[in-house]
Amino acid sequence: MTGSATNGPEETAVYGPGRAPSPNGSAPASANSAGQASFAALREQLHEAATAFADGPGALEGILLGMVDDVDRAVREPLEIFPVCHHSPASALAMARRLREKQPKVVYLELCEDMAPLLDELRNCRLPVAVQAFASDVDGFPAEWAPLSVVAPITEASAEYQAIAYALDTPGVELVLVDRSSDHVFQWDNRRGEHTPQEPPAPVDGVPEPEAALHGEAVGVEIGDLRPRFAELEEHLLRHGKVRHWSEWWHQYVEVPLGDSGHEAYRQVMFLVGSLFRRLAPGDGDRVRVDEDRERYMWTRIREHLAAGGADPEDCLYVCGAFHAASRVEEFGVAGSGPFTISPRSATTWQHGLIPSSHAAIEAQFGLAPGSVSIAATQWAKNLRRTRVQPYRLAGQDGAKKPRATKKAARAVAAPPREEAAEDRLSGFLRRPPVLDTLDEAELLGWSVDIVRAARRSGYLASTADAIAVFETSILLAGMRDRAKPTPYDFQDAAITCIEKDSVPGRRDVRRLVEIMMGGDRIGRVGYDALPPLARDVHDRLAPLELKLQQRGVQRALLDLSSRPELGACSDVLWMLRRLLPHGAARPIMGERKLGERSVQESWDLALGTHQRALIELGYEGVSIEQVLEQRLRRDAYGPRATTAGVLAAVEDATLYLGSRRLADELGARALEVLAAERTVDGAPEVLRRVRGLLAYYRTAEPVLPPWVESFVKAGYAHYCTLLPTAFTDEDAAVGQVAAMLGFLFSMESLALSLGCDRAQLELAVAQSRPTDPERTALLWAAQVQLGALSRAELRERCGDLLANPMVVPAYPRYLSGFVHALVPVPGLADVVVEAVSNAFGRLPDPVLLPWLPSLITTLRAGAADLAPLLIREAGRIFPARLTALDAWVPPWREVVEAGAPDIGRTGAAGGGSRGAALLFAHPGTLDAVAELLGCDGTWAAAGDGPAGPAGAVLTARHPDTAIAWESLLTGA
Repeated sequence: MTGSATNGPEETAVYGPGRAPSPNGSAPASANSAGQASFAALREQLHEAATAFADGPGALEGILLGMVDDVDRAVREPLEIFPVCHHSPASALAMARRLREKQPKVVYLELCEDMAPLLDELRNCRLPVAVQAFASDVDGFPAEWAPLSVVAPITEASAEYQAIAYALDTPGVELVLVDRSSDHVFQWDNRRGEHTPQEPPAPVDGVPEPEAALHGEAVGVEIGDLRPRFAELEEHLLRHGKVRHWSEWWHQYVEVPLGDSGHEAYRQVMFLVGSLFRRLAPGDGDRVRVDEDRERYMWTRIREHLAAGGADPEDCLYVCGAFHAASRVEEFGVAGSGPFTISPRSATTWQHGLIPSSHAAIEAQFGLAPGSVSIAATQWAKNLRRTRVQPYRLAGQDGAKKPRATKKAARAVAAPPREEAAEDRLSGFLRRPPVLDTLDEAELLGWSVDIVRAARRSGYLASTADAIAVFETSILLAGMRDRAKPTPYDFQDAAITCIEKDSVPGRRDVRRLVEIMMGGDRIGRVGYDALPPLARDVHDRLAPLELKLQQRGVQRALLDLSSRPELGACSDVLWMLRRLLPHGAARPIMGERKLGERSVQESWDLALGTHQRALIELGYEGVSIEQVLEQRLRRDAYGPRATTAGVLAAVEDATLYLGSRRLADELGARALEVLAAERTVDGAPEVLRRVRGLLAYYRTAEPVLPPWVESFVKAGYAHYCTLLPTAFTDEDAAVGQVAAMLGFLFSMESLALSLGCDRAQLELAVAQSRPTDPERTALLWAAQVQLGALSRAELRERCGDLLANPMVVPAYPRYLSGFVHALVPVPGLADVVVEAVSNAFGRLPDPVLLPWLPSLITTLRAGAADLAPLLIREAGRIFPARLTALDAWVPPWREVVEAGAPDIGRTGAAGGGSRGAALLFAHPGTLDAVAELLGCDGTWAAAGDGPAGPAGAVLTARHPDTAIAWESLLTGA
């Protein structure tokens, strides 16, 4: 074992000038002589035990006697050390007793020293809360670590809170935090260079995730982490203690016995437990190194404060974890003289504040058993009622009662004289048999009735018989585990066995119901006065809503902006909070905010109290939400992973939420830079969507387009023309991305040409494209039709050839998928796509069509689900509305062929081109006038076998859009 090597001669603890180490390296000879007398009986007892169990003295004796030396050393330290365990009711009770008895003038507390200014704000909060150090911009740490966050949770049933409340509310008492700073927490991190943010705690069964994740990704730091690091030891203790987890073992075998022990017995037992876990800690790894550096840090700070202030160690109290109280570093004690140098802090700017915490968050972050902190809170309340000890509470604490005897509490009580030789309390404590508490039938019966009532409210079919079963099963389980009185853990197991059975009808299981009944998952709240300026500003600006925003839960806010225009400012705040806070903090139910659109009525579900931590952390980034939003938009736009689509989204948000033309222009110029540097088309669909929206907004809201928009359109036209041939053959580029590129080029073409771009560049790019994939091939055909390089008749002929080729029919769905994607750049092809699908259903035989249908459906759903509605609307306009008319219905594309009229093409309106051609034949004078304007001279001639027509009719094939426009003007359609 590692503990056997701790007693060798190489261990030289320094206790001051003139003090030599003892033979076992645990205590100086001069001080140990008295210690040998004090703990002689205990040493003899452990020596006999080691001889009996290990067949002779050796390594086991070294560990056992070394533990006694650690206890003796800590007890005899001139500066009284008070060992604690985190969130332990026994530690809190012993602390309250000792503070009223000793009345120390200086309290040294194991807590990050930079958190001291925040402790006074605890009086404005409802516990549990966590003191947080937060840094979003790091300097001196790897950038991927950001943001840095350290939290120290504080509950009322904790020794640290008792010390803090005593020191802050007692005149003349000084509270000194001596643990490493938040900056050193990350400086000493052994993962430098490869650190990844801590994952949020996983949801605990039966506990809603927001409650278990109140600490977010913060690194947890707390006083008194006391748990075996030797896995075999913990397994041995759990197995022989007949318990399931460490929290239950600690409650049964340490927490309850220490609740009624005296001060010296409490200290010595905690010293002994800390020494045991320390000596059995595995190896000399990084965790042990950090622990020893923390101990050196704390004792160095203590000696510095004693030297600077001149305080008497007898009037001081050092509160630390029992694991650190059994320290064996050279710097231990006020007379320690180890050469430890504290490194300077980095240049990182730290922000400090208070965030809400909860029992579930503490359990999830520190690996405690679910419900253990709630049970500890219940045990704390029972201890106070049983012992009548008056605990310390900060004045003005939310939920705290005013003290009835202020003068008596403030009067100093003389501490008893310190004995030269500490009396041995361990021998009697270890030899004393466990106290068997008598069964409190009234308490257990009340628990049984309450859990059945709670279970019935949660949907369980529980009855009085179940209450009796829970009562008897609790007694049975306690007896099987050698307990006279069932513990809350025994009762919890019995309730799960008797009530839950095999299903959970509601959202809470029985384990969670027991936790709620025992005290619940208490969730803290940071008061208004303790909030950062940004959070207070948000509450002030939302005050016209007349809601209690600090309460947890969802509240409904109704905003009638037409009758109460003053609520428009609240609406602006809510939309910015929706952009900045997690989902659910501010959720719009009715109303929307888009570019150029404002709702006259809005309805919101607000849960700012539930997401108070996120709102507080916003305060670390700025003094107003407008400032934070602007900073985040700049960070997104100028970050190393910024994309053109992301920067355009930032431009939209700057216009939508901040109304800042200056910021929008700056970010727009940045979008131009990012676009020029991109070499892929991954974000083309998002770029197309956002550019179209911004163009529509500026064309209606501004007299002229901003200069950056014009520059972006010109640069985007040239950029996508350059990438188009490569994208058609790139396997990594999806067909939707290529379609979005064509959509940008075709939809922005008129504006780009007016700004000086050359259309020949687009024609060359399309001509150079050589796709081999069916989807991209269909997309290229659509682009050629848009450019006039391919007529609609030729496109129909190619589609017919595909259906006529048995080798190509299996790939036909992919061609259709390409045509559907082509509706993005060429929406006028909707009728051609409907025609292609209809021809497939009409021409393919069932043995070919039926196996082909699943492939068609999955292809369209996977690649063009958002474009399917356009196709369905077009089919609705073409096909008859009634089933009876289907037999006599002739498709419009067949009408053109049967009538013998020239195929001039169609746009989105079904048969619009053919009707336009007939209209032109009916008004030849109009056609001649248009032909003359366009420079086409000719005379009337026969058109094939059909009726005579003007020579200018060929213009309808060249300019089909003009034909449709004339038809609309003359018919009013």
